Amino acid sequence: MTYFTYTLLEPTGSKSFRHIYFTCFLFLYILILFVNIWVSVVIILERALHQPMYIFLCNLCINDILGATGFYPKFLHDLILDSYVIPSYMCAFQAFVIYSSVMCDCSTLTVMAYDRNVAICKPLNYHTKLNKFTCGKLICLIWIPSFIFMTIAVLLSNRLKLCDYNIHKLYCDNWSIVKLSCESNAANNIYGLIVISFYLGMSIFIIVSYIRLIIVCKASLESRRNFWQTCVPHIITMINFAIAACFDTMHTRYGSSDISPILRDFLALEMFIVPPLFNPVVYGFKLKKVRKRLLKSCINIMKQ
Repeated sequence: MTYFTYTLLEPTGSKSFRHIYFTCFLFLYILILFVNIWVSVVIILERALHQPMYIFLCNLCINDILGATGFYPKFLHDLILDSYVIPSYMCAFQAFVIYSSVMCDCSTLTVMAYDRNVAICKPLNYHTKLNKFTCGKLICLIWIPSFIFMTIAVLLSNRLKLCDYNIHKLYCDNWSIVKLSCESNAANNIYGLIVISFYLGMSIFIIVSYIRLIIVCKASLESRRNFWQTCVPHIITMINFAIAACFDTMHTRYGSSDISPILRDFLALEMFIVPPLFNPVVYGFKLKKVRKRLLKSCINIMKQ
């Protein structure tokens, strides 16, 4: 197989500020790893948190680590060397990792919405419907379709003959590669719209689920309290994810060359900064059980 290299977009002002950029993004990456690993380890080690809601939260944190790792090491490497090229096979791999993570995020939030629906609307059946076996199946349904979808997308793009090797983004994504093709990309476009529709359907399910929960929770004070404590973090996370995914999709598919370079870079980076940093912080401070265990682990470390 013949390998070639793509040239990625150079960040605005990188010639003058690349060392500052490197320091800031290295700090961000370390912070993202720290908060997500901290929440994940606490959930894994604390038996009291071995419940479906916290298992899915742990899955969300692990997935955020995967997505961040698909972007930051390569971006930091480019900044420190002031070289923005990537081999074709690494470009395909980066696109696979990043967008598998995005799809897993959407699937995880859908499963978490289902979990809250059962917990609040059918509390007596909660442990029957969401036992360990069911949780295992749901986690498989989060990861496997995402990997299959992205594998097919990468294979479809790899068959295309390319006329250009300049990707107008800070990282590789599948649609940016498809747009470089000399030949018809109709099959890729249709497949991409099918995948987007599939995950858009999940987003609609989440919205309908929370509308239903809001209606149900009006019935009693206890339901409202439960909704406020456990559902509000999910809603904040979903809004955060939806904004990031919408920005990225619109920028990738319909981005204009007339867009401001600063806004262009913001749209490209928002997905890698806000959700992976925001999610564990929101859950860590809002969910009482997680907050107590995190503070307990922090106190134990300080005592040592």
